[in-house]
Amino acid sequence: MNQTLLVELQTEELPPKALVKLGAAFAAGIANGLKARDFLESDSVVTPYATPRRLAVSITRVRATSPDKSIREKVLPVTVALDKEGKPSAPLAKKLAALGFPDLKIADLERAQDGKAESFFYTYTAAGSALAGGLQDVLADTVARLPIPKLMSYQRPDGATVGFVRPVHLLVALFGEQVLPLTLLGLDAGRLTMGHRFLSHGGSIAIAHADHYAAILENEGKVIAGAEARKESIRTQLLEKAGADQVLMPEALLDEVAALVEWPVVYECHFEEEFLAVPQECLILTMQTNQKYFALTDLEGKLRPRFLIVSNIATSDPQHIVGGNERVVRPRLSDAKFFFEQDKKKTLASRLPQLASVVYHNKLGTQLERTERVARLAGAIAQRLGFDVALAERGARLAKADLLTDMVGEFPELQGIMGTYYARHDGEHDEVALAASEHYQPRFAGDKLPSTNTGLAVALADKLETLVGIWSIGLQPTGEKDPFALRRHALGVMRMLVEKRLPLRLSELLADAAGVFEGQAAKGKELRDPREEVVAFMLDRLRGMLRERGFTPNEVEAVLAQNPDRVDDVVQRLEAVQAFAALPESASLAAANKRITNILKKTEAAIGEVQESLLQEEAERKLHGAIGQVRPEVDAAFAAGDFAGTLKTLARLRDDVDAFFNDVMVMAEDEALRNNRLALLSRLHGMMNRVADISKLAA
Repeated sequence: MNQTLLVELQTEELPPKALVKLGAAFAAGIANGLKARDFLESDSVVTPYATPRRLAVSITRVRATSPDKSIREKVLPVTVALDKEGKPSAPLAKKLAALGFPDLKIADLERAQDGKAESFFYTYTAAGSALAGGLQDVLADTVARLPIPKLMSYQRPDGATVGFVRPVHLLVALFGEQVLPLTLLGLDAGRLTMGHRFLSHGGSIAIAHADHYAAILENEGKVIAGAEARKESIRTQLLEKAGADQVLMPEALLDEVAALVEWPVVYECHFEEEFLAVPQECLILTMQTNQKYFALTDLEGKLRPRFLIVSNIATSDPQHIVGGNERVVRPRLSDAKFFFEQDKKKTLASRLPQLASVVYHNKLGTQLERTERVARLAGAIAQRLGFDVALAERGARLAKADLLTDMVGEFPELQGIMGTYYARHDGEHDEVALAASEHYQPRFAGDKLPSTNTGLAVALADKLETLVGIWSIGLQPTGEKDPFALRRHALGVMRMLVEKRLPLRLSELLADAAGVFEGQAAKGKELRDPREEVVAFMLDRLRGMLRERGFTPNEVEAVLAQNPDRVDDVVQRLEAVQAFAALPESASLAAANKRITNILKKTEAAIGEVQESLLQEEAERKLHGAIGQVRPEVDAAFAAGDFAGTLKTLARLRDDVDAFFNDVMVMAEDEALRNNRLALLSRLHGMMNRVADISKLAA
């Protein structure tokens, strides 16, 4: 009979940052193990539970006994099973005994083809196994495979030493109403669990039926067993308490707080308004990181002098809870204020010499040396783009200076943000100040790009210097390892070039980047030139980015296969390729273009100009004329950046191209005719592939 299965480990407080992962792995391990042993139905529902003091899983429609199975067992090849006289051999008798069927006769076995030879097979029915036996193995295997951050060894009351992430006090294993006879970590399974440490109505709680687990825990034990349910309860309460204000609730913080409480209750606290003179990012970060509090802002995003806490205690008089948390946060905010005031006593520019004592990489020098390289590169990029070179160089020189401040030393997450505050305090140009934070952008997928010209130049320089420098000492990404985040840097460069439509050539950018390393040696050896590899790496990141935006691999390859030196118009080219692919003429022209490409690849001789006097066939004369007719329109559309119009005009050549390949022998025996036809195809090929290599669209 099918029933609901419940398995729970009741523990001491589990590590909050690992709780969700542990809970998911515990549930998945048991469910997958039972499924592999055929104890689950196709519509069985798996529900994981995880609280600070328990890991549990509930699975519906679990079988008491797994079904009988028909097993076809290979016994031995015929040549081994029978001797020279065709009688059963000793190896056959030994094999049948090992399989548990010593009395079987040759007549009981199936003789069938097995590859190139014949073998004997035996088909029998294996009886199903009881749930308790299968679950015992599954449970032990699941616990052994849990992603435990650090194993804790502890002694049971009987003196036995066991290991788990935290000491386990109770094991619950229910199949419907029935307790399954399981053992784990020195514990025998039962139906008793524990509720909330302070709010539970009594001590241990008996779970009468596996279906009632979550409801009994909530009603009697004051425990919300589901991690997601607790998280949503916290979210709802935070929004209610915030009122007209906005509550800052990062998902990671919600996850962590939900892993700290079993019965979440949100209370409102306050701090003194004088702390609002400190940059609000500092206050928000210290509240979130150090205290796990939720900051509040007004509708314009300005920090409010109140915050929300999540407690594990429900009380009608939370005065002591609120007061205690307000007392705890005050020294943290005071520290932030002190660091801010102390840092403002020195300008960012005055801190620059100290960067000479900060090693960037032992083969690439100090942060000061790196800063000078980035400044030179930012100036070169600004000059190419017509930006203010002096601002770009100044922004680059000051961009890393806040690494030497007390605030960033305490909160590394604020690097760049504090640089902007301090630069403005020092009276720097606003674009220089913003470059301190903007040069890190984009920090992650979907992050915004720099908003200023100076920030853009410095961001490009910072990322390109990292790519070329790290690659030049042989530390490029390998497999999943990318300790210097070069993939993120390359993708950031590509996003800026594409989304900002920057008319910059990759070859020139990387030449500028390599130039700032000239004369620098890595431990006595000259740095290698990585430009070719870096370009390929960056274009590969661009491929992934464009596919994520919905373009097909063939469309992306059509645009990028020719390794474009400029990428500011790739999106426009891709949109044109998409429009072209929708035309009825596209398939025929793509196939023809692919054929032309293959023909020209095999041509070793130099291809000259088309000689009209050598055009003998009607089809080649018509194609030559059609090319001459559309060429001005194609040139004009391409020059105007009308890539869709360029390809649409080329579509008019389909009939003439098809006729050419139907009626004309390209590789004619006459060398002059052959070379002239190759010249005609080369001219067509060049015109067809100006926007993209449309042969990549051919199936």
